[in-house]
Amino acid sequence: MIPKIINSEVISEKNVTELIPRSRDREDIKEVVLNIINDVKILGDKAIINFSNEYDNVELDENEIKVSNEEIEEAYKTIDTELLKSLRYAKKNILKFHYAQKKEDWVIEIEKGVKAGQIYRPLESVGIYIPGGRAIYPSTVLMAAAPAYVAGIKNVILCCPPKKNKKIPFEITVAAAEFGYKDIYKVGGAQAIAAMAYGTKTIPKVQKIIGPGNKWVNLAKQLLSNIVSIDTPAGPSEILIIADEKADYKLVILDLISQIEHDPDNIGILVTYSDDLIDNIKQELPKFVIESDRKDIINSVLKKNFLIIKAKNLNDCIKVSNIIAPEHLEILTVNPSEIVDEILNAGAIFLGPNSPVAIGDYCAGTNHILPTGGYAKTYSGLNLYNFLKTIDVLSCNEDGLKILSKAAIKIAEFEGLMGHKKSIEERLKKKN
Repeated sequence: MIPKIINSEVISEKNVTELIPRSRDREDIKEVVLNIINDVKILGDKAIINFSNEYDNVELDENEIKVSNEEIEEAYKTIDTELLKSLRYAKKNILKFHYAQKKEDWVIEIEKGVKAGQIYRPLESVGIYIPGGRAIYPSTVLMAAAPAYVAGIKNVILCCPPKKNKKIPFEITVAAAEFGYKDIYKVGGAQAIAAMAYGTKTIPKVQKIIGPGNKWVNLAKQLLSNIVSIDTPAGPSEILIIADEKADYKLVILDLISQIEHDPDNIGILVTYSDDLIDNIKQELPKFVIESDRKDIINSVLKKNFLIIKAKNLNDCIKVSNIIAPEHLEILTVNPSEIVDEILNAGAIFLGPNSPVAIGDYCAGTNHILPTGGYAKTYSGLNLYNFLKTIDVLSCNEDGLKILSKAAIKIAEFEGLMGHKKSIEERLKKKN
């Protein structure tokens, strides 16, 4: 398989969506997803049971939708002990990173007698979606649960598609229970998003839905965003590597493969000005693919979603990367930290040969739930503030009100809002 190679000058803000195989509208599945949402809204648990049978080949009774305490206990008895230690180590680092994001409530004096500030309050309820399908992702549970835990959200539920044994993978169950989250439900796909948005007899309605998923899940989140708040759009994974002539081609290949092995819809992009690096990738990539455990998925990505972009120089590499706005940006150059200031759009940045995306995916502390599809131009990766509300607080004494009143009354008069004016003037009369 020879990678597709294009020159950087053909990429622009106008045509990037044509050259990079991303899709946001998903018109091809919209009708199906809308029907799923409507069925869940009307039928509730019955729809959940029907869709579990249809899509997951799992026959659940209504009392089996929620993971039982016995199943949680069984999960702890079954999980590999070394994996549990690793998950707890990762949890420690992820919590540390998100605790560092906390801000104290604050107040400043705007004018004499006028104090203004902000307070932070957690959402009351959040639903976490954990994908299933081709793999089991306890790391994603940690990434979503840790900031919810730090924020202090009282009501956290989790949905994940069940396996054919009618159970959630033990590793998912344990990862959630490690934070004390035991309201876990055996439902996946668009039906899980609809259930958390509207609520059913078994699954409670939440204020916000967090977590990545496939195209069905992401479209459901977007379609329901007027019913429930959602987090960063996070679809099929993406990696873009900026590499110079000193980059180790083996690391480039390994890191590209590490992110395209998830799913056939994933995207891998190399941006470089080095002809030697491109030649090495073309020559050696097939050898690495043959040795990969997921060669079928990787080959599928290489056919349709893999791209090498030949740039003019390093500045041109940066320009191309900012246009594409990748989920994961890995910089394999001689001095990667020197160009960070020029990176405008990326879900997360990984600097140098010892900072592969794979380490960030698991236990370095940074969050791996990141914006995809070019949304890194306007969205941030999952962080503590996805789970908090910021509330402005104002306090004026008599002198402060008087100082502010002249400008406020003038603006109210201009806007024709005499109720605003009278609200202020009445207070001033009482002070005279």
